[in-house]
Amino acid sequence: MSSENFKSHLQHPFFKIVSQVSEAEGVQAFVIGGFVRDLLLGRPSKDIDIVVLGSGIDFAKKVAAFDGKQRKVVQYQSFGTAAFNYDELEIEFVGARKESYRRESRKPIVENGTLEEDQLRRDFTINALSISLCERDFGALYDPFNGYQDLQDQIIRTPQEAIQTFSDDPLRMMRAIRFATQLNFVIPDDLIESIRENKERIKIVSQERITDEMNKIIRTPKPSIGFKIMFKTGLLPLVFPEMADLHGVEYVQGKGHKDNFFHTLQVLDNLADRSDNLWLRWGAILHDIAKPATKRFDSRAGWTFHGHEDRGARMVPEIFRRLKLPMDQQMKYVQKMVELHLRPIALSKDIVTDSGIRRLLFDAGDDIEDLMMLCESDITSKNDVKVKRYLKNFGVVRQKLRAVEEKDRLRNWQPPVTGEMIMKAFDMRPCKEIGLIKTAIREAILDGEITNDFEGAYAFMLKTGSAMGLVPVKQKP
Repeated sequence: MSSENFKSHLQHPFFKIVSQVSEAEGVQAFVIGGFVRDLLLGRPSKDIDIVVLGSGIDFAKKVAAFDGKQRKVVQYQSFGTAAFNYDELEIEFVGARKESYRRESRKPIVENGTLEEDQLRRDFTINALSISLCERDFGALYDPFNGYQDLQDQIIRTPQEAIQTFSDDPLRMMRAIRFATQLNFVIPDDLIESIRENKERIKIVSQERITDEMNKIIRTPKPSIGFKIMFKTGLLPLVFPEMADLHGVEYVQGKGHKDNFFHTLQVLDNLADRSDNLWLRWGAILHDIAKPATKRFDSRAGWTFHGHEDRGARMVPEIFRRLKLPMDQQMKYVQKMVELHLRPIALSKDIVTDSGIRRLLFDAGDDIEDLMMLCESDITSKNDVKVKRYLKNFGVVRQKLRAVEEKDRLRNWQPPVTGEMIMKAFDMRPCKEIGLIKTAIREAILDGEITNDFEGAYAFMLKTGSAMGLVPVKQKP
C-alpha cells in the first residue's frame, strides 16, 4: 500500500455505497484500472471497474439493491463479472483473480487470486493502480508496481517482464502503442524491443481487436505517434502492409521523391488539428496509398505517380474488407475522398473555370467541405512561401465554389429532366437513347452550355433527341 491517499477524489456517492456494502458484508473492495489512471491524470471517465476479494457477482447485487432501487444487474457467469449503470456511471464488478496463458491463445486460464495477483495480470503499471473503498483505509492507493510514479514520469511499463506480457496477450502491444499515443507517454527501449521480438504473435489476435486499437490511435490528437511506433517495432507491415509500403525514398539519376509514409502521417496530423471525423482521417491515411504501385521515373519529368488517386480508390474496398472496417457508406465516403483528393489541388494551380468547379461540386456533393479540408491538410511543404501561396489559391477555389453553388445549385444534383419525361416527349419505350440524352443534358449543364433548370434542359433534350433521329410529340409533358 502506498502512503498516498485519494479520499478527496472519490466524491461521487456511489463510492460511499460500495464502502458501506464492503463493511457490512466483510468483503474488501477496490476501484481499479483505467478509472484510477484517468482520475489521477484529471481525465474524465464514466467506466468504473470494482475488484473484490470474493464473488464479484454477489457483491454487485448487494450494491445495486443498496438504496432500494431495482437496478438491472447483467451477469456474466463464465467470467465471474457483473455490471449495472448507476446514474451516468457504467460499473463492472469482478472477483480478484490470477491468470495463466497457453501459447496458442490470448484467452487466459483464470483462478481466484489476491489483490496483488489481480494487479499483476494487468497490462501496464498505470492500469494496475487501485484505490481502497474499504472503510478502514478509504482512498488509500495500492500500487505494488510503482504505476503512480510511471504516471508522473509519463512512461509505459508492464507489471511483469514485458516479453512475457506481450507474448501472453499480443494485443497488449497495440494497447501500449495506443496509450502512448493517447497520453503522449514514452515507451522505453526495452519495451520497444519486447514488442519487436513478439511482433509475429499479433497474428493470433482477431482483426476486429487490432482494428479497434488502430481506430483509437487514429482518433487521438496526434495519430502519427502511434503509426511511427508501429513502424519502428515492425508491427505495421503485419497489421497494415499497404501503409508500411509507403515508406522509403528511391533515387534515380540523383532525383528522389518524398517519403510518402512520413508525408501521409503529416497530412493525418494536419487533418486531426481540424476535424475529429474518423472516416475523413482514414481518407488522409489512404489518399496516397497507391503511390508505390504507380511510381514511375521519367528522365525529363522525374518521379511520377500518375493515376494514383484512381488506383487508390479501387484499393479502398479490399483494405476495408481485410481490416474489418464497415463496408457501407463510410467505405464509399473514404473512397470518394481518395478519388477526388487531387481535383481541388489541380484547380488551385490553374485558372479556375466555372466548368471545373461545377464538376467538382457535382462529384463531391455534401462532402465538398471535407474534401477541401483534406486537400488543405495535404500541403506539407516546409517552405512557408509555398504554403501561403497554396492556401491563397485554395481560398480562391472556395470563393468560386460558393459562387457557382449559389448560381447553379449543383450540390447533390438531380437532373431537371427525368427519363420518364424523355420517354413521354418522344413517345418511346425504355432504351439506351434515354441514357444518352440524360448524359448529354448533365454534361451541357456542367459545361455551362445550358442553365440548371427545367426550361433550359427540356429545350436541350428536344434538340439532342432530334439530332439522334427521334421525333418529339407536339405537346410538352
